[in-house]
Parts: sequence; structure tokens; C-alpha cells
Amino acid sequence: MTIAIGIDDTDSRTGMCTTFLASELIQELEEYDLIGLPRLVRLNPNIPWKTRGNGAICLRFGEGVGKGIPVCQIGEKSYSSYDEDKGDLSSREIEDRVAKVVESHYRLDDENTNPAFVILDKDPPSSLYWKAVRGIVRLEEVKDMVAHIGVHRMYKNGRGLIGATSAVSWKPKDFTYEITAYRKRDKWGAPRELVKDSVIAMDKKLPSTFNNYDYEEGHMAIAPNSPCPVLFGIRGDSLEDLLPAMSMIKGEEIQRWTLFLTNQGTDEHLVRRTIGSIGAYESVIADAEVVAGPRMIQGGHLVFRISDGDEIDCTAYEPSKGFRTIVKGLRVGDRITVYGSIREDPKTINVEKLQIRSVVEVDEKIGNPKCPECGKRMKSVGTNAGYRCRGCHTQSEEGDAETVKADRTLSPGFYEPPVSARRHLSRPLKRMKSELEPS
Repeated sequence: MTIAIGIDDTDSRTGMCTTFLASELIQELEEYDLIGLPRLVRLNPNIPWKTRGNGAICLRFGEGVGKGIPVCQIGEKSYSSYDEDKGDLSSREIEDRVAKVVESHYRLDDENTNPAFVILDKDPPSSLYWKAVRGIVRLEEVKDMVAHIGVHRMYKNGRGLIGATSAVSWKPKDFTYEITAYRKRDKWGAPRELVKDSVIAMDKKLPSTFNNYDYEEGHMAIAPNSPCPVLFGIRGDSLEDLLPAMSMIKGEEIQRWTLFLTNQGTDEHLVRRTIGSIGAYESVIADAEVVAGPRMIQGGHLVFRISDGDEIDCTAYEPSKGFRTIVKGLRVGDRITVYGSIREDPKTINVEKLQIRSVVEVDEKIGNPKCPECGKRMKSVGTNAGYRCRGCHTQSEEGDAETVKADRTLSPGFYEPPVSARRHLSRPLKRMKSELEPS
């Protein structure tokens, strides 16, 4: 019988990475076989008490059948995984060894780090994953769930139990892969040494990979900014392309690597909602009409307002850079679909993607109306108050100004922020072929 190990919340903002523990577990439990790929499962990105990327891991062990495929290498030693299992492994016989790995690496100094692990003989219902990726799960609910299907340990407040169990409950529908390369220990915390041109070359040669390089910002998006053990991570739709992709990257020495099955780039955090039904910490897809055009606020953020009967503000933040040019082009009456996450206070949609479904014709003023008596241009009386001829005192309405149809540069289609401003779960347009094809 396969047993599943789930781990979450061992990292912090100042170091470590939960994914690193996957290779540590594989090494620790090397007399057992890894069944299936290690899994990296991202959960609700809006949870306020997350440490960084809100990712948990799941590994399954047993006795493999058939030919394995390499999924992890530490130094010169390679480890494989198998599709089938014929073993009979008990959760309790490895509990202390899993605890040793977790306790050797967790970062309890961070107030938001509350680790936990589970070793389960039976999978929790997949509904737990969907709730954890789209909403908020109560800790007591998960403790009750795992009480009779294995063992678990919690540290500090133990909130990581939610992510650890949810990672095991994930039943992949849409999925992607990631190969994560790790640094030598003496390099942890030092600036990463990667050759930018090699990342660009890999990105252009292997289109099955995505979110590698931000051409707008000149940034290597495969490398994290935190002082964690990760050197880089390459994501893609082809498992076969990831080892060649890693081999193309030039830079400092890789000490180990692990292949993961992931839910990254799937949009599984998003739920189609009417504006009136949107709740805090959700991620939504909302069809609506623009009712107030974009305005710049402090910090370079753009805010616009949409309505489907109810109204809500939407924000394109400064880090989305050139994407704000698209947002600036919105006009009242445009029909759009907004993809984004909900900020609680003030309640607004943080825009992750945008679909322009239709744009309205816009009249552009080219001059004040002419006086019908003397033919001279009339003067404005005030904002939206109409016009008056200074000599003849004749009056005209606001709508009598001379206009032409404005050239709308914004056209229907999908638009997304640059690579550096995308979330782990956000599905890039290159993975949205069916939605982008003409109907």
C-alpha cells in the first residue's frame, strides 16, 4: 500500500524552502521507492499568514513496479520514481524519520512559520484541495479529517497541517511540471550566479516551458529573490524538456535537483463570480462593464471600476509595468472579464489577467461649438455646464461640442502582466490555446 507524506510551512522569508525537503525525504527513505512524481501544490495565494508562495509538497512511497524514471539527483546519486506500487508500507514505521527531516530544516524563528506534516494511509477527499486553493480552511476541520487515516505532527500553532493535508488531497486535472535546481550549501544567501543569455536561449529554444524570462524588465524569472536553497526553477508542459532545459542554464554549480508535478500555471484558484457574491481572500473571474475609467493613485497603481449590477474597484499595481498601458486604454462602456484576487480592505480586485470582450466608440472633442449668430467659438461655462458666446450671449449644450470618433488602440483579446508580475497559479496566455482560438 502506498503511503503519502505531506509537508507544509517549513520555510520563512529569510531562508529555507519547503520543496528542498522533498529531496531530503527521498534520500532519508531511500530503501523505499518513490511512487509517482513528487508534488508541489500551490494553495490560496491570498492567505494573509502565508510565508512566501504558499506551496506544500506531497511524496508517495511504497515498492515500485516496472522501470523507474529519474526524478531527483543529489550529488552523483540519482533517485527514480515508479508508476505502480505493490508494497505494504505503514505510516507509523517512518514517522520519526520524517520528523527528523522536518525538524532539521524548519524555520521556527519566523512568526508566520507554523510547520506540520502528515503521513497518510488513505487520501483525504479532493474537496479539501479545492477549498484550500480557493478559500480558507479551518485547522480543526483538517485535524478531524486526518485523525483516523494516518499520523501527523504539528509545530507551534500547526497551521501547516492544512497545506500538508491539502497537498495529499490534490487529484490532478490540469497540471504542469517544474524542475528545481538547488545550490551548494555554502552559497545559500549569496547572490545567485546565472548567465542571463543562457536563460534567454533556453526560453526561445523550448517553448513548452513558460515564465522563464521577463523581456520587459530584463529579469531572470526562474531565479527566486529570497535567500533560500533554490538556484532556479523551470516550469513547463513537457516533462521530457525539463532536464534539457536545466542543462542549458549556465552559472554556479547545481548541488541537487528534483522534478515536481505541480498545479502551477493552471488558474485553479479562480472561480467565476458575480460581483455581489465576491468574498474576501477569494480569486475570481468576473464579467462586467467598465463604469469608471482608470485613474492613477499614489505608487503608480491604476484603479478602475466595473459593474454587473453591483460595483467593485479593480487595481493594476505598479509592478505590472506595461500591462498598465492596456488598463489605461479602458473606457466607460467597455465589456471585459477580469481575472484576479480579492483584497479585503479596501475591497478590490487585484488584476492578474484581463479579457477585453468589446470596446465602445468614443467621441473625442476637437473644439467648442460655434455661435450660430457670429460664428465664433463659444466658451465653456463650467464642467458639464455647456457653452456661451461672450459677444452674443447665446448658449449651447455640453453635447454640442465638435467631436470625431476616437481611434481606440485597445482591441478585444486577452492581456496579461509581464512574467515577473505573475502569480505561481496564474495560467499564462501561452497555456490558454482553447480560449485564444477564434470561435
